[in-house]
Amino acid sequence: MRDIALLCLLLGLGWLSLSRPWLGVLGLAVVGTLHPQGYAEGFMRHAPVFAVLFAVVVFSALFHTWRAGTWLRPPWQRLLTWQTIGLVLLWAWFALTSHYALLPWEAWDKYWLVGKILPPLLLTLWLIDSREKLLYLVVTLALCILLPAIKGGYWAVAAGFQDRVYGPPGSPYYDNNAFAVAVAMAIPLLALWWHQTRDRGIRLAILAGMALCYGAVVSSWSRGGMLALAAVTLFLLWYGKRRFLVLPGLALLAALLFAQLPEAWFGRMQTLMAYQADASAQDRLAVWRIGFDFARQHPWTGGGFNAWPVLTLERGGSLDWHSAYVEVLAEHGFVGLGLWGGLLLGTLVGLGRLARRSRHAHASWVRPYAGMLQASLAAYATGAITLGIAYWELPYHLIVLAALTGEMAARHGRSKLADPVRHTA
Repeated sequence: MRDIALLCLLLGLGWLSLSRPWLGVLGLAVVGTLHPQGYAEGFMRHAPVFAVLFAVVVFSALFHTWRAGTWLRPPWQRLLTWQTIGLVLLWAWFALTSHYALLPWEAWDKYWLVGKILPPLLLTLWLIDSREKLLYLVVTLALCILLPAIKGGYWAVAAGFQDRVYGPPGSPYYDNNAFAVAVAMAIPLLALWWHQTRDRGIRLAILAGMALCYGAVVSSWSRGGMLALAAVTLFLLWYGKRRFLVLPGLALLAALLFAQLPEAWFGRMQTLMAYQADASAQDRLAVWRIGFDFARQHPWTGGGFNAWPVLTLERGGSLDWHSAYVEVLAEHGFVGLGLWGGLLLGTLVGLGRLARRSRHAHASWVRPYAGMLQASLAAYATGAITLGIAYWELPYHLIVLAALTGEMAARHGRSKLADPVRHTA
């Protein structure tokens, strides 16, 4: 039954993509983030759902472009941003490090798996050309994480926070630690949706969903997730217009959650400060030292994708670098870390600058977009300190959304200068 439902979902998304290609971008976000095929039990479980839908979206986009006669007028303002150039350079560097990898066959397999992230991002830059479409994409990404978070948050409350919450099966966010960071990243996107809608019922539903997201992160028992949640909360308070009203609400929510938590949960969180006595933390530090030492010996190309079995052989072959920063450094060298970190840090700084510039500008819509995208990306940057999540699709989506927000803000500024009377009326 689940397989039939998934097939109907795929057919529906394909039909929407053929009618309006930009809806196909939303469909790709659903398949890539929610990973519905992980819930299948039969013939659809291993079906190439993403590849089929991507092919349909590309065909539809090319057909509509040909019919509209816009072949010679591509949207260079959106396609040729510094973020796009950075993404292409990063993927080119990934190809070079795969060629010189310690395990070339493993590296190339991982390269093509990671490489499928880039083409849909280029489609997003091409087809998402208005604020309305941008908001729909933000809402889609938020809902794809909110749906399993609602289930997890409800189960957490019902079980008294005794069990850990996990993400969609087969997705990059299935692990409880990874899912906690993904849910923390979704909270600012939900806050942005709340800011953009005026429907009272929807706003109340969003607030309830955000509360369940907090519960899902807490019930993940993830220390990295709690750090990401703390970063998100600080950004929400910083950008909130009514922070003095929000703060008591967050304090009440925290009191209700912490009152139900078992003693073992607090004991686990205390290891954040007493990491010397925590065996898991010491194992992570040892793996990080291995990654740093190898990067110093091979500063240019690193060890390539999936180099950890060789580099951590003396410790039994660790399955994870336990840090996205160490992961990129060890696998792609200092150049790869510079490209990857430059995209992340540059986008964070750029969003902060955009939010400050728009504070007193006529484009009042820019500040909440920039602020909440920055908060979501900051949650990822914080969670990535202790989790090997360098190749997630979601942060690259945020980088592209930041590029689109900046381009639309600049376009709004140019139109304001071209017609000052209309914008001041």
